[in-house]
Amino acid sequence: MEPDQKPQQTVASSAAKLPGDSAPAPLSKAPLAYENPAFLNSADGRLIRIVSEFMEPLARFRREQIQDTVVFFGSARFRGKEEADHELELLANTGSAQPAPSEEQPARAPEIAAGKASDLQRMRAVAAVEMARYYEDARRLSFMLTEWAKTIPSRRHRFVVTSGGGPGIMEAANRGAHEAGGKTIGLNISLPFEQFPNPYITPALNFEFHYFFMRKLWFAYLAKALVVFPGGFGTLDEMFELLTLVQTHKMAKKITVVIYGPEYWKKVFNLETLVGTGAISPKDIDLFQFANTPEEAFAMLRDGLTQNFLVPEAAQEAERPHEEPLSRATLEDFLGSEFAKNGR
Repeated sequence: MEPDQKPQQTVASSAAKLPGDSAPAPLSKAPLAYENPAFLNSADGRLIRIVSEFMEPLARFRREQIQDTVVFFGSARFRGKEEADHELELLANTGSAQPAPSEEQPARAPEIAAGKASDLQRMRAVAAVEMARYYEDARRLSFMLTEWAKTIPSRRHRFVVTSGGGPGIMEAANRGAHEAGGKTIGLNISLPFEQFPNPYITPALNFEFHYFFMRKLWFAYLAKALVVFPGGFGTLDEMFELLTLVQTHKMAKKITVVIYGPEYWKKVFNLETLVGTGAISPKDIDLFQFANTPEEAFAMLRDGLTQNFLVPEAAQEAERPHEEPLSRATLEDFLGSEFAKNGR
């Protein structure tokens, strides 16, 4: 190297060190998509939430060996306070845990005697007695149905009493099945106001839905019979939706429909007007039967379930060749008959 020649510096060594050139802090792992609540609760995650409300109940019904159900609909707005005198309290809204305002509650006997009851309270006092009767009738019918269903030889639970999981008639249905020692299902729904499942539901069969249409799917999917007690908007919606599915043959099964309390329902809708105006066919009235006592309703349910399901099932079983159980195992043996059917 010449004396006056300076050593060359590389570009790298001569470059100025910029601020922020140090490595960033290590990143933590991103959450798995199915464990990311921000995604699951977003609009983009809606499809997953909908599918979950099908798959999670399906898994539990299989695990609990539920083959089919009998669904009870009816008012949620009345609940029993003391069974001894059947005093009732009107709830603020369908399924609500809060009582309605005092001016909307049924009048008590002292209030009526003192002339302090309003016309609405007096009218609801009369209705409260009738609603107490419907609560007890639903409880009795559910008890009778469950006791009978328990005698049916089956690897799975048959005709399990199912309700919307709330108070009122729903509670009565679950209560009767519970008292008979059977499993019983509650399909509850998340509502803007406070709501709790009634205590008579079998814990493993206590469900909570966000989507009304997924809850309705499970009401219909396993149902072999339907009992409709007096109720309001929700009861009307559920009853007519299932009747429409039956009327239009969208249900690939014969379903027994019992409408309980004809004196109530014939005030709510006029079948003669529907037929007379051509809105429905005269034969559509044959889609359901009216009952006025638990014994009458039970006879209708037992006969319908026997003729539509138990007798055909026994005939099919008799036609099967007698082989070792494992040699003729089918998808039905693992999933249950209702789940294994090739439906659309």
